[in-house]
Amino acid sequence: MIMVTGGAGYIGSHTCVELMNAGHRILIVDNFCNSSRGSIRQLEAICNRPVVICEGDVRDSALLEQLMRRHHITAVVHFAGLKAVGDSVAHPISYYDNNVTGTVALLKAMQAAGVKKLVFSSSATVYGEPTRLPLDEAHPLSATSPYGRSKLVIEDILRDHLRAAPDWSIAILRYFNPVGAHPSGLIGESPRGTPDNLMPYIAQVAVGRRRHLQVFGSDYPTPDGTCIRDYIHVVDLAIGHLRALDRLHAAKLITVNLGTGRGTSVFEMVNTFTEVSGHTIPMILGPRRAGDVAVCFADPSKAEELLGWKTTRSLAEMCADQWRWQQSNPFGFEAAGRADITAVISA
Repeated sequence: MIMVTGGAGYIGSHTCVELMNAGHRILIVDNFCNSSRGSIRQLEAICNRPVVICEGDVRDSALLEQLMRRHHITAVVHFAGLKAVGDSVAHPISYYDNNVTGTVALLKAMQAAGVKKLVFSSSATVYGEPTRLPLDEAHPLSATSPYGRSKLVIEDILRDHLRAAPDWSIAILRYFNPVGAHPSGLIGESPRGTPDNLMPYIAQVAVGRRRHLQVFGSDYPTPDGTCIRDYIHVVDLAIGHLRALDRLHAAKLITVNLGTGRGTSVFEMVNTFTEVSGHTIPMILGPRRAGDVAVCFADPSKAEELLGWKTTRSLAEMCADQWRWQQSNPFGFEAAGRADITAVISA
């Protein structure tokens, strides 16, 4: 059985679908601080079988060890943590506590229970300000926010641990910009409050929840003046975790970018979403936002080489799947937040 920490969240839930579809049995551990119980019911509908979940905190090492022993866990896919760059600047201690302390507690539990395979959800924020493009895994590492720094610290901890425990196998997956939703329209990104990311904000404007999109900077040295980012369909990203898990039997440390290798500007994203949805997205152009870089996109060739993985879904598919999810769930999982879960287990 595979333990998935943070498995009720956006990327975690999509990865759970791919794991179950591949025949894996999973145990989700989630405290629902930035996810919803509603996603569990939808997971069960997509996969047509119950999902086993324990409501608990990743910082509770004793609980994690108990669950690992009871359910004969063989590997962990670790998503649990806080993830908003801006929020991390306002609340750095919370980010270090949840992300770094939580990962250390998880590693202690794994060590005590004899679980030695880990897939870790990292981020392209560990590259800091790009000095060259596309970003490959050899790019110098740095961080410009407490969120990015928490991911970088965790990566260092994992590398240190692997040197001390060479019988472990660890995959570090550096995400670029996950977007879109499951093609069923049953699960997708359900941000609480104001979205921190571009596509869910555009989708909320299209569905009528917000009046306009605020564009931060239209005078960058790019073809249309707006920032360029590497957007990856969340299902492609989820499949990347499955490929990494499959490769851990043959490798001690895998560190790869998960991205498309292509950049998309803010205006390109807006135009594509408009074409797909049939809704015009009103925009207000404002000044640049502190900390934003002009262009950032991945070199994903190492992931293809090591994992046999590459993206297959286009920007139009990302927008279409996001729009299907948003139309079906205009308020995300909020209305389903108190849904019954069929297979909750106690500590």
